[in-house]
Amino acid sequence: MKITIASGKGGTGKTFIATNLAWLLRERGKKVTYIDCDVEAPNGHLFLKPQIHSKERVTIGAPTEVDEEKCIACGKCVEACLFNAIALIKEKVLLFPELCHACGGCSIVCPTDAIIEGEKEIGTLLHGRSENIDFHYGLLKTAVGGMSPRLIRALKDYVGEGINILDSPPGTACSAVETVKGADVTLLVTDPTPFAVSDLRLSVNMARTVGQEPAVIVNRAGLDDSRLKAYCEKAELEIIGEIPDDRRIAEVYSVGDIVVEKIPAYIDAFEHILEKAEELAGEKRPAKKELIEPLFIPGGAARRPESRAQAAERRAKEIVVISGKGGTGKTSLVGAFAALAHSAVISDCDVDAADLYLILQPEIIEEGGFSGGVSVEIDQARCTACGKCKEACRFGAVELTPQGKFVIDQIACEGCGVCALVCEDNAIKKEEAINGKWFLSRTRFGKMSHAILGFAEENTGRLVTLVREMASQIAQEEAKERVLIDGSPGTGCPVIASITGAKYACIVTEPTVSGEHDLGRILDVTRHFGVKSGVIVNKADLNPDIAQRIKAAAQAAGAEILGYIPYDENFTRAQIEGLTLIEYGDGESTEKIEQIWERIKETLSNL
Repeated sequence: MKITIASGKGGTGKTFIATNLAWLLRERGKKVTYIDCDVEAPNGHLFLKPQIHSKERVTIGAPTEVDEEKCIACGKCVEACLFNAIALIKEKVLLFPELCHACGGCSIVCPTDAIIEGEKEIGTLLHGRSENIDFHYGLLKTAVGGMSPRLIRALKDYVGEGINILDSPPGTACSAVETVKGADVTLLVTDPTPFAVSDLRLSVNMARTVGQEPAVIVNRAGLDDSRLKAYCEKAELEIIGEIPDDRRIAEVYSVGDIVVEKIPAYIDAFEHILEKAEELAGEKRPAKKELIEPLFIPGGAARRPESRAQAAERRAKEIVVISGKGGTGKTSLVGAFAALAHSAVISDCDVDAADLYLILQPEIIEEGGFSGGVSVEIDQARCTACGKCKEACRFGAVELTPQGKFVIDQIACEGCGVCALVCEDNAIKKEEAINGKWFLSRTRFGKMSHAILGFAEENTGRLVTLVREMASQIAQEEAKERVLIDGSPGTGCPVIASITGAKYACIVTEPTVSGEHDLGRILDVTRHFGVKSGVIVNKADLNPDIAQRIKAAAQAAGAEILGYIPYDENFTRAQIEGLTLIEYGDGESTEKIEQIWERIKETLSNL
């Protein structure tokens, strides 16, 4: 049995639920396997504390260099690459490994075999045991974009007998889809905040798109849940459990302990969730695809931002706010900074789960479709079933049906177009895919660029780059000195696109074992790309000891500590009101945020 625990955004308590369920199953004497598929920021091991007995490097074939003696600078490889991973500059072909998806298209079209392929390490699998729980998790290699699904596929090979708990990456992009596919039941963890409810809607639609009919677990119940309950009723979703908003839970979780062990009063609530999950897993529950809501309406004029090369001379200073994991308060802080900045252009680059609009309530000025690849379909009348498309596809997106026909799995397809390149029968119909939608809007604090990515879509990085370039262009047009960016959480492709070339990165974390762990991962990324960074510790009084360890880790990595913000329920209250914390009212947190913003401005003036 495979029980997948997923969420529309980070920080809702997904790993909290998954680890406590696994612990209870072990106490019942069940055979349990825990697979942490959140390869950008795996945290399950911090709570179940497995003894690791083996590690496994995961590699794939990918372009590693160009043979300059063979290369004739024809540019065909550049034309074939839809991920911007190859460029032709002054008659020389350059590879950008961080952007490469290893589709093989460049090698196929090169007329002189000048593209040299080799082994590319994408991450590590770690295998261990936590008492009677078999434990497996993956670590995506730093600065490797677009490789999470392949690492997750390798992890899922370790699904065992008995009950498997799969801890999914948050969001609705390809890595979450790869984890959710094939589950016996998918449980979506949410909370009553506007951010979480908005992102729950996205994850429900994603799950139903891939054939899963999810159930919902409400964490931090007790806040105003009218919006959440209304949505679940409308979407015909079953809520199978609620965990109350209890600071004791946050304190136990912060040190890496299991809540049902330390606070036995919660055992009954988790037992109920387990019973319902096992019951649902044993039922045939077709996805209610008729209830899938359209993510966006196609249309709008195409916008062609200035290229980075053209804009570089006059480029505004970009401040990107990021986090190693979701739920640290990143977006709320961006909203607060926008209220304090007065003259900045705002950009929401968290395109998988864009929530800044809920605070800033933008009025759309322009909008348009985003294409990050191609959509392909096999013309059965032309297809001779030679199988070359299946051999060439490195994503497992070409399937052979029992009737002997080759078809495209649109969910697995990454839109690289390689199948069309190798088809000699002209049987692959190819057209530009609309993977998302961008917006240019007006807010009460200034103009804002933002976007939304479609379910299970690839090329998040290109959409992030587009959104950043739009903001930079607006800043130039309006003579604004700064661009304030709400970056993606994690360490993968969208984060790389969010920070590359930025003037300064503000990393938001919290004093928990998971926050400390994920901070180390994101500091590795900012260091790799040479982006100066500072750290903000939110909910700092939740665990002062870990807050001090975070300070030491940041300083060791060459990052400054920008400030500490106390645990404050006004963050949530302001969010519910659609306000920034600055607008909501005065208090200690507001004062701390104002001090942090002044420090950021001072640092930026010296860069």
